[in-house]
Amino acid sequence: MKSLENRVALVTGSTSGIGLSMARRFAMAGAEVVMNGFGDPAEIDKLREEIAEAAGTRVHFVPADLSKGAEAQMLIKQTIAICGRIDVLVNNAGIQHVANIPDFPDDKWDAVIAINLTSAFHTSKIALADMQKRGWGRIINVASAHGLVASAGKAAYVAAKHGIIGLTKVTALENAKSLITCNAICPGWVDTPLVRKQIDARAAAQSISVEAATKQLVGEKQPSERFVAPEHLAELALFLTTEAGGSITGSAYTMDGGWTAQ
Repeated sequence: MKSLENRVALVTGSTSGIGLSMARRFAMAGAEVVMNGFGDPAEIDKLREEIAEAAGTRVHFVPADLSKGAEAQMLIKQTIAICGRIDVLVNNAGIQHVANIPDFPDDKWDAVIAINLTSAFHTSKIALADMQKRGWGRIINVASAHGLVASAGKAAYVAAKHGIIGLTKVTALENAKSLITCNAICPGWVDTPLVRKQIDARAAAQSISVEAATKQLVGEKQPSERFVAPEHLAELALFLTTEAGGSITGSAYTMDGGWTAQ
């Protein structure tokens, strides 16, 4: 059974990592999918075609620089123009920068907050108007374990992810009497390009192997000592879009190998 048949789903930051897994899973569940993100245009088009062929549904790509509010809003407007509606919005796009506060560049702070937090406000603002007209919708904000706890050197990321959970709760409350829900997913360490950059930086800084840096990074926070699978996060996201998930709203779901249980 395809639980998202006749639904339209947009996933930001879906050309790699968690977002790509969610876009692929939604397509397999029957949704018409809109992808968004950065990357080589030819590679993105190949991915889009592969997903569409495997799922037997339409898959589109709409570029947008989510650091700019006008482009974030235009992404939703273009989705509605192409597909006629938007039923599921996943705010997943994110970037990272690591530095202690006195050394944290102002432009990096602004960029992390803009993409990881403010873009979700802009996309939700336009999407909600369409969802409210039809009385149904699902918004899923990809937060992080860092939306619940903190780590040194990640001021902007932690602030943005805490903010995303707050935005999730307000969105849920404002739409609680409708069939529109909003929830956050809080992954721990996931093997994504964003995390790989941190592993490579650690390996270089300590003159250790990538394998040793990986074990060290994951083991410091995550008792399971293994990455969370993007495919598992996609299954959780899919459940939240179903009718069975209709009474779940305003929640922050952890999938973090025990990180925040400590």
